[in-house]
Amino acid sequence: MILRIFLLTLILFPSFLTISAQKLKKPDKITLSNLEAHIRYLADDKLEGRRTGTPGETAASDYISSAFSKAGLQPKGDNNGWLQAFPVDEGRRISPESYFTVNDRNLVLNKDYFPLTLSPAATVSGSPAIALQEAGVPWFLDLRELLEANAGNPHFDFPGAIRARIAACTKKGATALILYNTSKIADNLAFDPHDRPTPASIPVLYLTTAAKRKYLRDESASVDLKIRVGFTEKQRTGHNVVGWLDNGAPETIVIGAHYDHLGYGEDSNTLYRGPDRVIFNGADDNASGVAGMIELARMLSASRLKNNNYLFVAFSGEELGLFGSKYFVEHSPVNTGSINYMINLDMIGRLNDTTHALTIGGYGTSPAWGTALGGTALGDPATPGASRRKNSGTPSFTIHYDSSGLGPSDHTSFYQKDIPVLFFFTGIHTDYHKPGDDFDKINYTGELQVVKFIYSLVQDLNPKGRLTFTKTRDTPQGSPRFSVTLGILPDYTFSGSGVRADGVSEGRPAQNAGMKTGDVIIQLGAWPVTSLENYMEALGKFKKGDKTTVKYRRGNDTIERPVQF
Repeated sequence: MILRIFLLTLILFPSFLTISAQKLKKPDKITLSNLEAHIRYLADDKLEGRRTGTPGETAASDYISSAFSKAGLQPKGDNNGWLQAFPVDEGRRISPESYFTVNDRNLVLNKDYFPLTLSPAATVSGSPAIALQEAGVPWFLDLRELLEANAGNPHFDFPGAIRARIAACTKKGATALILYNTSKIADNLAFDPHDRPTPASIPVLYLTTAAKRKYLRDESASVDLKIRVGFTEKQRTGHNVVGWLDNGAPETIVIGAHYDHLGYGEDSNTLYRGPDRVIFNGADDNASGVAGMIELARMLSASRLKNNNYLFVAFSGEELGLFGSKYFVEHSPVNTGSINYMINLDMIGRLNDTTHALTIGGYGTSPAWGTALGGTALGDPATPGASRRKNSGTPSFTIHYDSSGLGPSDHTSFYQKDIPVLFFFTGIHTDYHKPGDDFDKINYTGELQVVKFIYSLVQDLNPKGRLTFTKTRDTPQGSPRFSVTLGILPDYTFSGSGVRADGVSEGRPAQNAGMKTGDVIIQLGAWPVTSLENYMEALGKFKKGDKTTVKYRRGNDTIERPVQF
């Protein structure tokens, strides 16, 4: 499950009903055995955490493809194969041809120096002294004065102040600007590969304190500088696995689960703080959901539930920001208008044996869910949970319903296309996004009950025809890092400058400012927005009740509107 969204949206309620003990029948024993086999394989160390675009992802996709084939599905990916490829933009990288030499001594990239993301690609040289600022040569700038003059000012726009200094130095004839910091105040400057600001007119580099002392101790002496700054674009390729059960029906049900996880934590999306390089196997997140999906494919393939076709999709790139599912709905092998509804399984392997609590998201995306699930809507103070006991032999749970179609997983991409969704989840635990999420901690019997629950739901809906879609009042996306939100769902797959809105919540500040899905935020108040990271930093400058402006692009137009948090 994607970390950055999950931390913003999930709410759990206590519940107390229990599942009656049942003696397992032979079909259940087969399913139970299969679930454990699937999870053991997908969560094995040999797959190295199933990070998107790695050999571990390939091994997992091969396993899922084989399981789909054994279940009787047909491939529905690219070129009649099982896989659907999609790009993952990893941002810019500093070119290995870049260099910075001082008196013919080579400085080490990322140890002694790095170019700022706003630096253009360029080559310059000159023989300046730090203490002199003459036209036609690189200049030096100590950040100490800026930092100390604004210490304690929460509204200080440090990046904006740097850009203003760059412009002033350029106007006076500097051919490059080399920043360093002799203050005790941390500047927290770093190269952000996803930041895509408007380039400055001259190269801008940051020199570490240790390198400044080593190479430029005498500020009055002239030094020979040679500088080259260059960048490259880096991408990797992820793969969805797509299986098709064609019943000749006019409409299709999508059942999905993401199979990617965190690898060794290379994408900085873990909660592990230890010093060792470790594998994140993701048994619950989300080998459990994939195992459940495979078993549903097997069960539905052998069933008489033929009023819909079924599309089973194992998504990758979910942990990076729903890359796989977003690509899928834009490049679906079936017309998205023919998709009846989507069911998403994410982290269904840790059912609590005491509470038997099951969270179901997307309850409000169709009025059909209320009847089919036999529960009550989220927000009914008299009923914190509900038990579904419609069919004989169907397991019962204490259910927490979340009405929103937006959530921490791949169903969000389908909801954004006006498709009814349900999201099944057995709860957060202490191993979430940590190395301890292993196969031996899965509640396999509990997962069996969840899979049977979902099957019985599909069975109940089989004769009902097409479900009606309804828009939900979505919980605004926020973060512990700041106290306000514009009410947008960021498009994590966007690789341009700014933050593109993948969704705009009703009644929230962004909608009140006229924003629509697809608009790209480029400035919030005085703070330019060039990446998701500095968008969040800009939000952190405000508190509830503050008024400011938001500037955004819509096509070729730039719009600026007042906004109040």
